[in-house]
Amino acid sequence: MSQQDKNQTNANEIPGIREIGAVPSVEEIREALKAVKDPELMLDIVNLGLVYEIKPDPREKTITIDMTLTSPGCPAGPQILSQAHQVLRQRFPEVEDVIINLVWVPFWHPDMMSDEAKDQLGFF
Repeated sequence: MSQQDKNQTNANEIPGIREIGAVPSVEEIREALKAVKDPELMLDIVNLGLVYEIKPDPREKTITIDMTLTSPGCPAGPQILSQAHQVLRQRFPEVEDVIINLVWVPFWHPDMMSDEAKDQLGFF
């Protein structure tokens, strides 16, 4: 293994460090989405269980998110979707496109929330 290969391997092993221009990992994307809050509940969309699937595509340099809202008539829906798109574009400028699919299957239920979110909302 060349010195360059060793250096590349070591850089990839450091959390939060990735090759320049590389598409972020699912975990990096999930962490970035924690900055997006439901303005009514004041909890992030990840812990609320609204993010169903995260699909980075390194070949196309895109991120596709399948997510939902707490209800189809959620008045904060447009704001949440816009904020999610904005956060990902700002956090990962190397990504060429962010696609957010609003899905209703499965329909969101409070059981999808993390224990942390349930605790904050008094579900325990």
